[in-house]
Amino acid sequence: MPTGLTRDAGWQIGVSRTLHHPPSVVWDFISGPEGLALWLGSEAALAPERGAPYRTAAGVTGEVRGYRPMDRIRVTHGTTTLQVAMTPAADGARTMLRFHQEHLASAEDRERRRTHWQHVMDEVEAALDRS
Repeated sequence: MPTGLTRDAGWQIGVSRTLHHPPSVVWDFISGPEGLALWLGSEAALAPERGAPYRTAAGVTGEVRGYRPMDRIRVTHGTTTLQVAMTPAADGARTMLRFHQEHLASAEDRERRRTHWQHVMDEVEAALDRS
């Protein structure tokens, strides 16, 4: 089976990075308005409850599939499923942040999304470093 293709989730991509910020700072940003705009889409607002719908300014719709504070947010995003998750480093001063998207249409779509998520991660890191 090609890299990135699974039996259950189809084509998928994940991007992760360790950020030099404590988990509470990363969570507050990623789940707040500025962070949501970066990874989910502008004007997206999420209610922290399973089944809650959302819509972005670009017209993408979805619903919350899981919301565990200080851990992960999982949503449908159009025809895909998108998750942002974090893991605290042992020292408590750093946090590994991960973006994962599954049910992508093709290997080409997977590569486009890899570039997208790397760019989003750059933007998240830059925004956190400014704060």
